[in-house]
Amino acid sequence: MNYHFQAHRQVRKNLLDILQNTSHEDLLLIPDGFNNNIYWNIAHTVATQQLLHYYLSGNPFRIDKYWIETYKKGTLPNLSVQKSEVEDLEFLLTETSKILMKDYDSDFFSDYTPYTTSFGLDLKSIQDAIIFNNMHESLHYGYAMAQKRAILGEKY
Repeated sequence: MNYHFQAHRQVRKNLLDILQNTSHEDLLLIPDGFNNNIYWNIAHTVATQQLLHYYLSGNPFRIDKYWIETYKKGTLPNLSVQKSEVEDLEFLLTETSKILMKDYDSDFFSDYTPYTTSFGLDLKSIQDAIIFNNMHESLHYGYAMAQKRAILGEKY
């Protein structure tokens, strides 16, 4: 699983780079052809990771439920995000990855409720969830990059 944790840290680093190197205005702008914004895509990865790993294993979330309720699947982008929340998300991107590794090493995920993703994959264990989550976060990283390109194209 070390490789999968390394991949998780890398996708989170990539998401953090977009978050830190995109203007606040551009993070919240919904480009033409999209249903959400860069910020929602990044926050959604944190919320979904908690649901896939902690909720489905019967464990408490490691973040405030605000993030889950505001950015889980089916939510709409918040267009009035304060800069302090962006800073909180920067922290969560890094820390939730570290906490996941510690929890995994501590056998925190002894139970897991099987779940079929909307992507069509069956998750039967925490290992399945970790591997799928990397794919999910990479998908949203791709969306964030496409949205950033779309925004830059709209400006020039």
